[in-house]
Amino acid sequence: MGELFKFKQFDINQDRCAMKIGTDGVLLGAWANVENGPESILDIGTGTGVISLMLAQRCSAEVIDALEIDADAYEQCVENFELSPWGDRLYCYHAGLDEFVDEIEDQYELIVCNPPFYSENVTSGNLQRDQARQNEFLPFDELIAGVSKLLVNDGVFTIIIPFKEKDVFVKMASVLGLFLNECLHVKGNPIADIKRVLLAFSRKEKECKVSELVIETDRHVYTAEYVDLTKEFYLKM
Repeated sequence: MGELFKFKQFDINQDRCAMKIGTDGVLLGAWANVENGPESILDIGTGTGVISLMLAQRCSAEVIDALEIDADAYEQCVENFELSPWGDRLYCYHAGLDEFVDEIEDQYELIVCNPPFYSENVTSGNLQRDQARQNEFLPFDELIAGVSKLLVNDGVFTIIIPFKEKDVFVKMASVLGLFLNECLHVKGNPIADIKRVLLAFSRKEKECKVSELVIETDRHVYTAEYVDLTKEFYLKM
């Protein structure tokens, strides 16, 4: 994939990031609902900064803050923000969620997170990569507790997680007053199992809108829905 990933309106350098650009981040950046015109956005565990950059392209939020705990990824994210057309609206903090929650008085209208989510212990021998991938470095309960403090009353929290973690996550969130409003099940191809799920929460309990997205019908043959979702970003779409 190379160390420079080119999107239509911005580029991402990723040579120093453990987790490279992948479908998950792009799906979240494209699917998160910005129709209400959020003024303030927080991206937890931003990595390369791709989700923040996509949201900067999609809406006119004045404040787009990103959190990244890994030093190399943080520096790279700052560089990617500065090279983008929206550098004045993007800011990356070198911090974990727990310290950020303790220090920040602000709240956000939209919070997004593409979390580390391999809850089983995967050790590749590369601590940086394992940290970016493993739930133990940002457990779901800690994530949800942080979000519930940082989200404005009528705000939205959007996340992508493995489908198998969905029920546990939704239950944990509801205990803290965050209710599932929208859900997108993602399948690699029409006959594959659902691998990922995108979830949107708010403090309002309402009937959850459920939909499904299939990415490919064949190797590199993308569905119209996937093209429609990502065409503003991917060069070849």
